[in-house]
Amino acid sequence: MLADAIRSESWRLLKNRTVLSWSLIFVPLIWLAVLIGGAVIDAKVDRMADQLPPQLTSARAALDLGDTLLSAAGQLANPALLAFLLIGAATVFSSDYRWETWRLITARNSRPNLIMGKVGAVKLMTLAGLVLFLAAALLGAAIKGVVLDKDLVFRFGGEQALTFGLLFLLAFVRVVQFLMLSLLTAVLTRSQLAALFVPLVVGVAQAFLVTLAPILGWSAADWQTLLLFPGAAYEALKTVILGGVPTAVLQDGVVLRAVASLALWSLVPFSLALWWFSRQDLSKE
Repeated sequence: MLADAIRSESWRLLKNRTVLSWSLIFVPLIWLAVLIGGAVIDAKVDRMADQLPPQLTSARAALDLGDTLLSAAGQLANPALLAFLLIGAATVFSSDYRWETWRLITARNSRPNLIMGKVGAVKLMTLAGLVLFLAAALLGAAIKGVVLDKDLVFRFGGEQALTFGLLFLLAFVRVVQFLMLSLLTAVLTRSQLAALFVPLVVGVAQAFLVTLAPILGWSAADWQTLLLFPGAAYEALKTVILGGVPTAVLQDGVVLRAVASLALWSLVPFSLALWWFSRQDLSKE
């Protein structure tokens, strides 16, 4: 029954082409355009450099697509991607409130399955959004190589694959954690606009407040900072994966606190939404 709910919600989302265009395609297209624009500018700079004496110019190195993939993986949970994936998530979570169709489908499945079906569809949408962003980064790098007449290589060993996998998983968890705020808001308010704007306000407020943490004497590794600000927890774990954290900091428990932060900010909104939804009167929805 849960699989049926996920398939149903995914099918409904696939039919909403406007939402899919904004949630999945817009940000990768913009990113691709930025990369192509940067390649054109670099090409003009190279043409100017060709007029200089050879001893004043550097050798034209090959473009490593493996490094491009790793760099893009570290940028997956960027604010633009979070904001536009939120459009799709808010639509999925609040659509039955908006169209008053809950009373038509609650008789066909259990309430927990219906909520988890929506969450499952949003997770699939998130995976698609992350993959499209990576594809745009690779395509942009390939176009840059052609424009600049550089050789393209792909060096991607076991260590790089592990780093990429951890970065991708971390970004996926961060995005889903952020979207769970939309689920809770949709269930509490029954409003699509609230499900869209409340997580944005919370995210902006957290990004602002975390800059005030040093004033309170909190460092980036303190439990107060990591547990109150999931964005800081995400950045801390990303730094750990990239190898930029001293051993002493790791021994201080920063990883455990950061993982606990993302877990709490994911599971608590989901659990509260599930509990509240099970108590709601949907006879008029």
